Amino acid sequence: MSITRRAAIATLAAAAVASAARPKGVLVDTHVHLFGKDQTRFPYAPMATYQPGPADLEDYKKFFAEAKIDHTVIVHPEPYQDDHTYLEYCFENEPKPGAFKGTCLFDPARGDTPARLKRLMGRHPGRIVAFRIHAMQDRGVAPSDTGSITGRNLEADYMKRTWRAVADAGIAVQMHFKPFFAPQINKLKQQFPSVPVVLDHLGRAGMGTPADFKDVLDLAKFPNVYMKYSGLAYSSKTGYPFEDAKPTVRQAFDAFGPDRMIWGGIGMNMESMEQNVAVLDNMFGFASEADRAKIRGLTAMKLYKF
Repeated sequence: MSITRRAAIATLAAAAVASAARPKGVLVDTHVHLFGKDQTRFPYAPMATYQPGPADLEDYKKFFAEAKIDHTVIVHPEPYQDDHTYLEYCFENEPKPGAFKGTCLFDPARGDTPARLKRLMGRHPGRIVAFRIHAMQDRGVAPSDTGSITGRNLEADYMKRTWRAVADAGIAVQMHFKPFFAPQINKLKQQFPSVPVVLDHLGRAGMGTPADFKDVLDLAKFPNVYMKYSGLAYSSKTGYPFEDAKPTVRQAFDAFGPDRMIWGGIGMNMESMEQNVAVLDNMFGFASEADRAKIRGLTAMKLYKF
């Protein structure tokens, strides 16, 4: 067999694999962390909460093209803290015009946070779609106003100032939280009804009690609160393929519906994408194809104005 023919067969085989893995319709990954390989140019912050290996833009761009992903929301990750240099680099070197939008991370306890948010959004009009807030301390642990940007006080005046700035900016709050913080989120939402809220990782249902998750689901009473189908591992004790998380997914779907659920974590290569597509189809086996199409991308297209 000639080299040319072998190459052609390999290309066709790769295309067949991609076709099998990618479902029809619009695909938007609403939860991707990217980390630059060049730690000299894009160093992690001294107060980084963890030190991940690289998930470089150039590698992701190849997967983005191979998987035919329509759009991605880059969730600015904690290792960079409030340094958005790599996020801005990703905007400037995206695989196609308008491919990416992103979230930001600023310290709610700092008085200059509203101004810094405004400057970042001014440099990249229409690209920053959410301000991510972390409430990840254990139950009973006091919030902290210093150190890494995590575990800030959701009841403090500075948190209200931050939500007001987000409201003025016309973007969403993206909550990364343990489920027992849902009542505090509820109070903030009542004070800022215009602010869309995205709940990460199914509210991390497995890291609280059923009563805690009921409080998370109660947030669905607000018409502009969205649940992100992602992070199944945080709601599973058995691990992949997360069969024990099915009741959690069904409860979330029943509360929020397909018009307020989005998908995060499609994968970083074709193998992981194929697994994640299969898991999604299994988790939402009760839902119509039209509803699953909304979760896979159509709802995110509307929410993030792609």
